[in-house]
Amino acid sequence: MTEVLKTLFRQTVGCDADSLRPLTPAGSNRRYYRLQAGDLSLVGVVGTSIEENEAFLAIDSQLYRAGIHVPEVRAVSDDKRCYLQEDLGDVSLFSLIQQDGVEAPHVWALLTETMRQLPAIQFQGAEGFDFSNCYPSASMDRRGILWDLNYFKYCYLKATGVDFLEASLEDDFERFADVLLGVPSDTFLYRDFQSRNVMVHDGQPWFIDFQGGRRGPIYYDVASFLWQARAGFSDEQRDRLIDVYLDALQTVASTSEGAKETLALSKETFLTRLRYFVLFRLLQVLGAYGFRGWFERKGHFLQSIPQAIDSLRHELQHTFAEIPYLVEVLHKVVSLPQPTLPLEAEGLTVEINSFSFRKGIPDDLSGNGGGFVFDCRAIHNPGRYEQYKSFTGRDKPVIDFLDATDDMALFLTHVYALVDQAVERYLARGFSHLMVSFGCTGGQHRSVYAAEHLAQHLREKYPVHILLNHRAQQI
Repeated sequence: MTEVLKTLFRQTVGCDADSLRPLTPAGSNRRYYRLQAGDLSLVGVVGTSIEENEAFLAIDSQLYRAGIHVPEVRAVSDDKRCYLQEDLGDVSLFSLIQQDGVEAPHVWALLTETMRQLPAIQFQGAEGFDFSNCYPSASMDRRGILWDLNYFKYCYLKATGVDFLEASLEDDFERFADVLLGVPSDTFLYRDFQSRNVMVHDGQPWFIDFQGGRRGPIYYDVASFLWQARAGFSDEQRDRLIDVYLDALQTVASTSEGAKETLALSKETFLTRLRYFVLFRLLQVLGAYGFRGWFERKGHFLQSIPQAIDSLRHELQHTFAEIPYLVEVLHKVVSLPQPTLPLEAEGLTVEINSFSFRKGIPDDLSGNGGGFVFDCRAIHNPGRYEQYKSFTGRDKPVIDFLDATDDMALFLTHVYALVDQAVERYLARGFSHLMVSFGCTGGQHRSVYAAEHLAQHLREKYPVHILLNHRAQQI
């Protein structure tokens, strides 16, 4: 496909590209390239889904004609798999937030301008637009909402091991959809409105990656932007930016047909409705982080999970009367430890887990894969005896019991030999992470004992960082 991009470039600017360089991919399967000839530069896009490409092109045309800062599309291949668009550079609003902080004057100015432009995107993006061009659906509907909620359930919630009643959860999902669909939704919903998708070009915010847009309510995009996990806005900063948005909303809505309810919208009503969209967006995001991080092994999504959980924990301070069982389950989710690999650690980190096989084998959050999983269930189980049932493998009665068994001693002798060999090779080659997991029936006695002993063994023998997690005990 890169040859197609080169041909489009030649046809568009009248000369060959001197260079074609791949750009860092985003979360989707789309691929981006920078094509240059001297000072002239365009971005080439290759998308595997023609329907998604067509949606982007239709939305881009609508917003561009309305004067919104979106990249101009310069050329499209006949099969619509490839196209060239204006090059907006490499500086995103998110990168400036991370580099300089939200309150830096130039960053805050960009944030306020972004929120000031959002109502124009939402209203002018909808005026006369044929939403049948959108992909995969024309509007935010019940099916899409339930897809997102189940995305959270299957890609995040079930991976945590939290117990829940599936039927009760699904009942609350239905009620949640009723709440979200009970507000006006005749505007354009950007869907992935976040600071990563705002480029800074000529000192102004420009907007990209809106190919998932559709008809929908105004609240979703506000929630997406202000509750983006790694942007790290404070409550006070969010409130100030909401005021900017509401002021601009009144101005834009006053010139739009059918916006009477928006003009009469009080801040109190807006915030009450917004709260549900914030919760919904956080669940959708956690589903995406779980899938992209745990299943596709993309590290930066894993790094965002703790911030998203913090945001979710904060939002659960509010009352969501319509969905009590979902709230109960989410309180369990935010109480779980977040066993993430410390990114600042230099050298080799050995992550050691104990777990219950009933809950599945722990995921490798580093994205490296590999390591060891040892099954402790062949060892004499102290959990079979009443006097040990209230203890764990960290307590002296259980330790004494297992110290006296030859099978545990023999088991650990073999474990030490295997793990030592790996640690020595990993240290020699400069590797950064090794995971070792011990499983037993309940994750309480034998696996905890083995994990504790391996951690002590490695601390005494090697210059490594130890990350010890007893999953079933939430320690």
